[in-house]
Amino acid sequence: MTTYQKREIASSIVSAVESMPVVVLSGMRQTGKSTLIKNLPELKGWNYLTFDDLNTLEAAKRDPDSFLDQGAPLIIDEVQRFPEILLAIKRNVDHSRRPGRFLLSGSANFLILKKVADSLAGRAVYFTLYPFSRRETLSSTRAVPAVIKILNDDILPRGDAKPIVWSEILRGGMPSICLREVKDPRIWFKGYEQTYLERDIRSLSEVGDLVLFRNLLRMVALRNGQVLNLSDLARDVKSNHTKVSRYLDLMEISFVLYRLAPYLNNPTTRLIKAPKIYFADTGLAAYLVGEKTIGEHPLLKGALWENYIFQNLQAILVSHCPEAKYYYWNIQGRHEVDLVIENGDRVMAVEIKFGSRIADSDLTGLKAFQASRKTKTLGCIVYNGSEIFKAAENIWAVPADVFLA
Repeated sequence: MTTYQKREIASSIVSAVESMPVVVLSGMRQTGKSTLIKNLPELKGWNYLTFDDLNTLEAAKRDPDSFLDQGAPLIIDEVQRFPEILLAIKRNVDHSRRPGRFLLSGSANFLILKKVADSLAGRAVYFTLYPFSRRETLSSTRAVPAVIKILNDDILPRGDAKPIVWSEILRGGMPSICLREVKDPRIWFKGYEQTYLERDIRSLSEVGDLVLFRNLLRMVALRNGQVLNLSDLARDVKSNHTKVSRYLDLMEISFVLYRLAPYLNNPTTRLIKAPKIYFADTGLAAYLVGEKTIGEHPLLKGALWENYIFQNLQAILVSHCPEAKYYYWNIQGRHEVDLVIENGDRVMAVEIKFGSRIADSDLTGLKAFQASRKTKTLGCIVYNGSEIFKAAENIWAVPADVFLA
């Protein structure tokens, strides 16, 4: 049995239950939410229930208000299987708003489900548990992350770096895979896909065509790291724009898909411009695409590499800089920056390169972004090399091994 690996977000959750009546921990299925909850010493005295247990689920549906009276503080796992319980929790919390009443866990993004989010407005704080980061896999979470030092203080990391091996990207960050608990990841991902399609998606919404949903899932994996074009996607899966849009929403609600908005001067326009799409885990994306296909299309390798950097940064930022926002930048197809991280008035532009060397042409997007801003902006080009060096004025080349440390 694998020893429990500490998750960076644990301390944030403990602080939250001491301050808020309701804490919601959500994330992609099998990222370790239940394991985290059960291993937090501060939650040992909490009453744990899960809607995976049919008797528990039936009792909640029969009388939600009475169900909540069986003893607080209360943990309810797999809460997405009966989201109506949140209305009963709202009534219960309004009667007594003391902190540390409920901890809810589930595989759905309740912030996207507006009616659900509104029911707990002002009463809950939300956290997302992402797949394992490299820091968590390597048990090196004690030090302040390098990217946080760069973003907040312009402190460049030091130290030797080793290139990240390709097998690490193919494994991704799902606990069972990256902690090597299973012999054949392909069999595990096959079971994951079946459970996701046949149980998770159907519990969130009525999906009339699971074959179409499955094909769309694979087609999205092929477009990983690209700007979303709904019309092209609908045409390729031989469906209509409305159905494809709804199915993409379900992928996002269940944390399998992330949409990265463009960085623009007018914040309101971010909502109407096409986002870039990323998978939550490179291991799942690689399984859906197939290693043979990846080998035949070099651009897919670069996309998975970019996805891997992105998913690691998400896991780091949510734990150490939860107020940070991130976007991509594109000006009429002429210049692009893979990632723009914004933390208050601090902005850092990040270009992600798969190779172990950097050419002058790799700096074009970063230089254009810096020129578009009135204030000095740090640029980082993250690559799979071994040296930290100044690539241009206010632009530093940082190995991925160091950037994600």
